[in-house]
Amino acid sequence: MTKKRALGFGYLPQESKHHFLLVTPRSPNEDVAVYERFDWDESENQETGIVEDNLRVTLDRHKWNSIKDFLTTSFNNRLKENDVTVGRFKIGHVPIERLLGKEMVLLMWAIEDSDPQLISTAIKNWSGLSREERWWLFTMANAITGHADDKRGWRKAIRFALTENPIDDEDKSQVNMFEMFYKNVK
Repeated sequence: MTKKRALGFGYLPQESKHHFLLVTPRSPNEDVAVYERFDWDESENQETGIVEDNLRVTLDRHKWNSIKDFLTTSFNNRLKENDVTVGRFKIGHVPIERLLGKEMVLLMWAIEDSDPQLISTAIKNWSGLSREERWWLFTMANAITGHADDKRGWRKAIRFALTENPIDDEDKSQVNMFEMFYKNVK
């Protein structure tokens, strides 16, 4: 079977116009930004299609560099499973398939205002969630606090859940919050 040739990370414009766009400036002192986009036009300059209202998150370069390799490996493993060409994060604009984009933004929301020492905990907890759970969490947070400046409510809950929720280092899974609650109630 021939691999599907994708743009960026799994983005196939012929299948869907909905995607995320990661913008990494050339200067290492500038933050990365992620936009949710609902259109793609091969003939237009993709920079002109950026709508500030669709800015989902900005992340300082140090934090981005802390998760970039992990996301590259995770996403490329999934793309290989689906016979899609692998991607890489580079300077400039990188389109990302919409479901992978939701998952990436969720992790970025978790660490955007957290202590950098909690990034490894966030990665472990994020990894312990199923894809569907990540999509659902993104959808819930995005509906109420999806803009880059809305750092309250669901966004704050995601940060606490992924950076401060205890994990079991032996099996790398999240401790079920409901089980903990019921143990403590008895």
